[in-house]
Amino acid sequence: MKTHAASRAEAAAPIVRLLDAPDEAGAASDGPGASAIPREIDADAVARARAFAAPLLAGRTLPTGEGVLDHADGAAAILDEIGAAPELRAAVYLVHAADQLGKPDEVLAPLFGTSQARLVAHARKLGDLQRAAQGARVDAANKAMQIERVRKMLLAFSRDLRVVLLRLASRLQTLRFFAASRRSGAEALAGEAMQVFAPLANRLGIWQIKWELEDLAFRFLDPQSYHTIARSLDERRADRELRVARLRDELEADLAAHGLAAQVQGRPKHLYSIWKKMKRKGVGFEGVMDVLALRVVVPEVAGCYAVLGRVHERYRAIAGELDDYIARPKPNGYRSLHTVVQGDDGRAIEIQIRTLEMHEHAEYGVSAHWAYKEAGTAGKSRGPAAGRFEADVAEARLVVLRQLLAWQRDLAANDDEDAAEGAPAEPGKAVFDDRIYVFTPQAAVVELTAGATPIDFAYAVHTDLGNRCRGAKVDGAMVPLNTPLQSGQSVDITVAKTGGPSLDWLNPELGFLQSARSKAKVRAWFNALAADATIARGREAVEKVLQREGKTALRLEDLAAQLGFRSAEALFEVVGKDELSLRSIEALLRPAPEPRSGDDEIALKRPKAAATGGVLVVGVESLLTSLARCCRPAPPDAIAGYVTRGKGVAVHRATCSNLRELAARSPERVIPVAWGAADASRPALYPVDVHVEASDRQGLLRDVSEVFAKEKTNVIGVKSSSVRDVAGGSAFMTFTVEVTDAARLAATLAQVRRVAGVRAARRR
Repeated sequence: MKTHAASRAEAAAPIVRLLDAPDEAGAASDGPGASAIPREIDADAVARARAFAAPLLAGRTLPTGEGVLDHADGAAAILDEIGAAPELRAAVYLVHAADQLGKPDEVLAPLFGTSQARLVAHARKLGDLQRAAQGARVDAANKAMQIERVRKMLLAFSRDLRVVLLRLASRLQTLRFFAASRRSGAEALAGEAMQVFAPLANRLGIWQIKWELEDLAFRFLDPQSYHTIARSLDERRADRELRVARLRDELEADLAAHGLAAQVQGRPKHLYSIWKKMKRKGVGFEGVMDVLALRVVVPEVAGCYAVLGRVHERYRAIAGELDDYIARPKPNGYRSLHTVVQGDDGRAIEIQIRTLEMHEHAEYGVSAHWAYKEAGTAGKSRGPAAGRFEADVAEARLVVLRQLLAWQRDLAANDDEDAAEGAPAEPGKAVFDDRIYVFTPQAAVVELTAGATPIDFAYAVHTDLGNRCRGAKVDGAMVPLNTPLQSGQSVDITVAKTGGPSLDWLNPELGFLQSARSKAKVRAWFNALAADATIARGREAVEKVLQREGKTALRLEDLAAQLGFRSAEALFEVVGKDELSLRSIEALLRPAPEPRSGDDEIALKRPKAAATGGVLVVGVESLLTSLARCCRPAPPDAIAGYVTRGKGVAVHRATCSNLRELAARSPERVIPVAWGAADASRPALYPVDVHVEASDRQGLLRDVSEVFAKEKTNVIGVKSSSVRDVAGGSAFMTFTVEVTDAARLAATLAQVRRVAGVRAARRR
C-alpha cells in the first residue's frame, strides 16, 4: 500500500504534491485529538471516511438529482486520477457528511485529526459562498458580481489551497452526471464552469480537469456545435490515432539520426479547443491545422531552434504559421516554438518545440515545479532541510496565489477570448481596480485600497506595526514608504523598537497614506500625545495649588470627586485646557474663616433698585445683595439667599450645587429671597451663561454670535476650547449674555441649535 501511494505521489501534478505536503499549522501534529495513524501513511483514510459518511448520506440527493454518496464517490475518483493524497480524497466524503452534523468540528477532529477538520471547514465555507452566488451569470449585466465572487473565492483559497481541488472535482463530477444521465438544466452550471472553474484549473496546471470541464461545458452551452465537431472527429478517429503514432515515431527517429536528442509526444485536440480556433480564425473544421499535433521536448534552448531547422528541412513549412514564443513570451510567461508543416500526405501538422523547463511551465504553470520538487525532497528529512522545505512551500504557495490574482485581473479586464460578445471591459475593471491584494512574508493575503503604500499595508496588518514602521521591502527590494503597491507583491516591513508615526505621513502632497483607516490611526496617535501633554500640564498646575495650600497629603482622586469629576485625569485635562479656574480648587481647599460676632458679621447698606437687581430679601431690610456667579440666577428662576461674611446676601438659584454644599455646612445662613417688582421704564439686565457644544469647523463662533445678534441678545463674554479626535474635533463654547427674563432665553437657544454642526445649546 505504501509503495502504491509513493508511486502515485510521483505521478501527481506538482500542484497536487504541494497541496498534499504538510503545512506550517499541521506539519508536526494534528493535536491531542488527532488520529493515531500519521497522515503520510494513512492509506486507509478514504475507506474510513467513506464508512463514516455512508450512513449519513444514504438516500440523500443533491439539488441536481444526483445521489450525495454517488457524487462523493465520483469526486474522489477524479482526485485519485490526478494523484491526490488519501487525506484530500477522504475530505470529499467528510465535507458532505458534515452537512448532517450539528457540530462537525467537534465530531471530525477526534476521529480524523484537526488538520482534516480544518480542511473540511474551509471547503464548506467556500461551497456556501459559491452556492450563494451561483445564480449570477457571466454576462455584461452581472460582470461585477462575478468578479466580486472570484475575489472572495481567492481569499478563501489563501487559507488552504486544497479546497480548490475539492471544488473543481465536485463541479466536474456534476457535469459528468448531467452528461451520463442526459438531464437538462445544466446550462447555468456549465456557464460557471466555463468562466470560473476551467480558467482556474488552467492557472493551476491541472489540465485533465481543465480540458474535461471545457468539453462538458461546451456540450451543454452549444450542443449543436459540440456534436458537429464530435461527429467530424469520430469519422477520422482510428485513422487519426494511427497517423499520430506513425508521425511521432518517424520524427523522433529522424531527429535522433541527425544527433538531436528529443522526446516526441502526440496530443489529441479537445473539442472546445478546436471550436475556439475555428471561431478565432473564421474557418471550418478542415481549416484547423492542429487537429493532429506533435510536441518535441529537448534539453536546452539551443536545441529548440536546431529541431525547428530540421523540421523545416524534413517537412514543408506553411507560410504565416510560425510563432516564436521563446524570443517573445506570452504575458503569462508561456514559452515555446509553434510551427505548422505539411506532412508527406499533404495534410497539416502542428509541431510545438520547447525545453523540459518550458514544458513543465506550460503543463503546470503556477505550480513552480522546481520549488515543489525541492520541497518534496526536503520534506522527507528531519535535518536542516526542514527549514528549506518550509521556505520552498511558502514560496510555491505565493506563486500560486499570485497567479490566481493574475487570473482575476484577466477576468476583470475582460481579455479572455471567450468573453461574451459585446460585453464592455470597463465595468469589471472598475470593480477590480478599487482594491489590491498583496502578501505578507508568510504568504498571507492582505486586501488594500488601490494605490495603498507600505505604511497602509503595515497598519492593515497591525496598528503597532504601522506606528513603528521605518522602512519596507517590496519583492525583496527596499522602496520609499510612499511607493504605491500593486497586486501580487510581497511586502516586508522594517520596524523600530520604540517611537511612533511621523506628522509628514498626514501630508497629502507627500503621498504616504491612501487608506482612511491608516490616516485615522495616525491622527489617533497624535491626539493621544496631545491629550497626554494636556493632562501633564493640568497635573502640574493642580499639584502646585496643593503645595501652596499645604494639602499635598490629599488624594488626587478624592479632590477630583469633590469637584465632580470621574477621575483625577479628567480633572487634569480640564485644568490643562484652562476650562476650570484654579480658584475653584483653592476655594475648596481653604477652610471657612472663624465667624465674626455682632454687627461685623453682616454689612448693612441701604438698598437701591439698580444695585439689588430687583431682589427683595424677605423679612430683612436694607441688606446688600449680589447675584452668585456660579449659577447666575435671573427671573423667574426659583432663588434662595446665603448670608456671606462681609459681602451681604449672595443670591443663588435654588438648584445650585454650590448653594446645597453651603447649606449643608451652615444651614442657618440660608434665608428666603424673592424677585422684586420689575421697573418697566428701566428693566434690569441679568448675566446668564450659555454652554454650546458643536463639531469644530471654521466660522462656527461667527455663526453662533450672529444668532445672538439677530435675537437682540447682548453677549458680554465668550470662552471657547476645542478637542481634536478621529472624527475631526469638537468645540465647547460658553457665552455670557444679558437677559431681562431667563424664560425668553429658550427661544434664542432653539435658534442656536439650528446652526450647522451644533449638537447642544443649554443654559449652565
